Amino acid sequence: MRWQQSRRSENVEDRRSMGRISGAGAAGIGGLGLLIVVIGALFFGQDPGQLVSMLEGGALQQGGPAGDAPTGPQPTDEASDFVSAVLGDTEDTWGAVFQTAGERYEAPNLVLYTDVVQSACGVMQATTGPFYCPDDQKVYIDLGFMNDLKRMGVSGDFAMAYVISHEVGHHVQHLMGMDQQVRDLQARVSQTDANQLSVLMELQADCYAGVWANHAATQRQLLDESDVEEGLNAAASVGDDRLMAMAGRRVQPEAFTHGTSEQRAQWFRTGLSKGDLEACDTFGQAGLR
Repeated sequence: MRWQQSRRSENVEDRRSMGRISGAGAAGIGGLGLLIVVIGALFFGQDPGQLVSMLEGGALQQGGPAGDAPTGPQPTDEASDFVSAVLGDTEDTWGAVFQTAGERYEAPNLVLYTDVVQSACGVMQATTGPFYCPDDQKVYIDLGFMNDLKRMGVSGDFAMAYVISHEVGHHVQHLMGMDQQVRDLQARVSQTDANQLSVLMELQADCYAGVWANHAATQRQLLDESDVEEGLNAAASVGDDRLMAMAGRRVQPEAFTHGTSEQRAQWFRTGLSKGDLEACDTFGQAGLR
């Protein structure tokens, strides 16, 4: 990926030097999901049950209210510079898409942290993976996740770009009011149906990541053929079926919250090939419109 030529975003908060917080809290929507807790536990030699218990427990906060931490200096190391470049390019893409629709795009902030972070959605551990919190409209990423991707057999800088653009996709859903509609519907249906709605949200965010990739490739020539393969591999690597199998669990489709490896790669490819929001109607294709 030719990210070096991209504009850097000014919406990056570097909290990596702020110290660490003990405890964990509730997750925001999106992210790569709580299934990553299990994989992360295996990676770090921890007991998955203990991590889940921590996430379900209360939060010990540091400093002021959630999301109130001061913005740190702009990142200067290469990994965080890459994140800033990708975020800046998503801002350019979605700014243009929203403008075409007669709307104004409000870019999210992206928070870099180490190990544990306080968000408006609770205190979260890095083992839950990158996530988007709608309550403060911020994307949260521990850069150690890049190493986690490598352990899962995913390599290449565009793999991480896919992760960032997926989380930004959840922000786009939030701006469109989709997340609230889904939460309202989830409150009225069974757990299995609620999980299926989560799957449709995640697949749509994958498709939105593909829409960004299409614009990055066709309008700014940032991608080459190998980047596309890296993105498809990254999407397939975080499918529910693969994560459950890697964790030694029985694959249970009714418990899926993000979609299968095949579905995730398919919807990323759809957004990539079409470059249009209208192509990402996962709910309509599921007969929910």
